[in-house]
Amino acid sequence: MARDALTVLIVDDEPAMRMVLEARLRSWGYQTLLAADADEAERLVKESAPAIVVSDVVMPGRSGLEMIRAFQADDPARAVILITAQGTIDMAVEAMKRGAQDFLTKPLDHAKLRAVLDAAREEIELRRASQMLAAGARQDAGFGALFGSSRRMQEVYEMLAAVAASSAAAILTGESGTGKEVAARAIHERGARARGPFFALNAAAIPETLIESELFGHEKGAFTGAVTARPGCFELAHRGTLLLDEIAEMPIPLQPKLLRVLEDGRVRRLGGRQEFAFDVRVLAATNRDPREAVQKGLLREDLYYRLNVFTITLPPLRERQEDIPGLAQGLLREFNGKHGAAVVALKPEALDLLVNYAWPGNVRELRNVLERAVILAKGEWIEPSHLPPYLRHPEPASCAALAPGATAAEMEKELILRTLEQTGNNKAEAARRLGLDVKTIRNKLKAWGVGRE
Repeated sequence: MARDALTVLIVDDEPAMRMVLEARLRSWGYQTLLAADADEAERLVKESAPAIVVSDVVMPGRSGLEMIRAFQADDPARAVILITAQGTIDMAVEAMKRGAQDFLTKPLDHAKLRAVLDAAREEIELRRASQMLAAGARQDAGFGALFGSSRRMQEVYEMLAAVAASSAAAILTGESGTGKEVAARAIHERGARARGPFFALNAAAIPETLIESELFGHEKGAFTGAVTARPGCFELAHRGTLLLDEIAEMPIPLQPKLLRVLEDGRVRRLGGRQEFAFDVRVLAATNRDPREAVQKGLLREDLYYRLNVFTITLPPLRERQEDIPGLAQGLLREFNGKHGAAVVALKPEALDLLVNYAWPGNVRELRNVLERAVILAKGEWIEPSHLPPYLRHPEPASCAALAPGATAAEMEKELILRTLEQTGNNKAEAARRLGLDVKTIRNKLKAWGVGRE
């Protein structure tokens, strides 16, 4: 596909030099503007906004070196290439300090000039593409902090909007890292309770001996260590939203107590006699299939039906690869602000690596990878070298992972087990590579009956 011709301003006080450069650049596919001195060049920059300036250094009036800032006044990213017959190392260093793209000496090596121009054109086109992508990302705002314009995500947004407009309970399902808590927050923020608190309790992250206290609260002296009274999640989320994350990991003995509280709309702290009425919208989330969790006895059927007015499934990233470029661009903006960086975009070869990766850790893993890349990048572009080695040099997938008809759960199991093998059974390192929590990996190994201690 032919590229759009970029406009290059040629600035030189020698007519013959201007003519030679104009003929060369036009034959290479560039449009040209001509200026004989600094004043004429400054006028053409303001009127025509050329993408690149090729300027002699020694000219009547102001020199090309003095003009660099004027050339870039309205566009700091405009490429400026200086040429001179009287070049010195000090002059070249000063030109680069002032923002020149390159510094060439006469007689010109035309092959080198073309290489410099083509490199500048590639960077300009990358910058323009990233700006268009960023503009598109802002238009496709998604739903709350969720992003993606794919058909799968549009369907999710429709469901989330319907749930947000109601007061119904809902279960959010999906693999780890797909954004279930983000979706729950979006429901809260778009709903009638947006001004109230949002509180999330992760049932898999709290020891079994403490989870009842976290959920219902406790009075002073209710148990050893209860030195003060403490409200539970229902009190803390009053007039707001409570997310019960990893609901299928909640201890079975606690589930009927939770069901009773949900049905009564009243809660009693551990060790207390007084009941507190609460007004809370309850959402639940799990990375398991909730029906399968019920069949396996991990989730009580009555609690499941109490929570499951709606089921919303967040798709894994590998099933919406078309969202990756825009999602990556949005994350780069976020991490630029966080780390004081100025990364513009990913180089095409780096973006290809992201799009073609399976992302077992989903959006959480993508966030980790891109934050690392922004920290490592010294310039404006993310190169493949800024990405983790396992992304740049993926090992061939095993036959089991690629077998026709393999389910997502089977592929997830294969990826986790293979990553553990690669890390010498180091669960922390495997979790980092996959963008998962260590506890999630332990829970999955336990569920699979795999002894890897």
